[in-house]
Amino acid sequence: MKIFILGGTGTIGTGLIRELVTRGYAVTGLSRSKTADQKLIQEGVQPLRGDLGAPEGWADHAVSFDAVIHVADTFDDTMAEIDEHLTTTLISAASQRQSPLRLLYTGGCWLYGATGDQVATEESPFVPLSAFNWMIAGQRKLLSSPHLSCVVLHPAMVYDENGGVFEKFLNNARQGNDFEVWGSDQTRWPLVERSDLARAYAELLDHPELSGHFNVTSQDGVKVGDIISAIAQRYGLPKKMKIRSVEDLVEEYGSWAEGPTIDQQMSSQKLQSLTQWWPRYTDFRTSPLFNRPI
Repeated sequence: MKIFILGGTGTIGTGLIRELVTRGYAVTGLSRSKTADQKLIQEGVQPLRGDLGAPEGWADHAVSFDAVIHVADTFDDTMAEIDEHLTTTLISAASQRQSPLRLLYTGGCWLYGATGDQVATEESPFVPLSAFNWMIAGQRKLLSSPHLSCVVLHPAMVYDENGGVFEKFLNNARQGNDFEVWGSDQTRWPLVERSDLARAYAELLDHPELSGHFNVTSQDGVKVGDIISAIAQRYGLPKKMKIRSVEDLVEEYGSWAEGPTIDQQMSSQKLQSLTQWWPRYTDFRTSPLFNRPI
């Protein structure tokens, strides 16, 4: 199977291409620089130079593949405009195919908003942050297009052997600083380890009959305070925290920064019931991140 990936050098994409290459897929990745070219080549991926914001330059080639996987995002004020242009161009290009294009598109857990003591499933309503309102209409467009066979994956908060969503806490520990907490240490995060997430994408490639929304999480909701406690214990440090307000974070980083402050739980029962996917790491403390030298 020949796969075209957008965002192959990012946190999710790096783990994903390793999984795809290991499974024997021929992978081509969109690349915007010589540096990105080299990263992709080192992972066994063929780079194709192009700009995410100018898909008309590469979309016709992308839809000649067996599947396209979109795991890219700019996380800035242009992301809605870029995504709208990209998805519209892909649908138009796919209309020239004799069969629908398989598209795996990445949404996110933040689209469910704060769930509190409820656990979000694919039947739960979307209550997205204002920064991601645009994504709901875009996903409807993709899922309803007759030219696509589309799955929208909603990953939990992603960690990996280098940190991922835990990176800031790890840096605080290494530098001996107080742990910087966004919002509250009682906030719950659904979690998934990067290689587990990569296997979910691959499983959905192997099930072309499936479409619609799929959540991907290995732990429904873990308190930020418990994550910090585990990291502090590993580094032999006291659990000293510096709490930052949502208003302060949004002012510094933009409206997307509200995301990590959302108290949220999410289930991936649908994915596990319809595919052979299961998470290897059902407790973040058993992952490679916590079993490597400090």
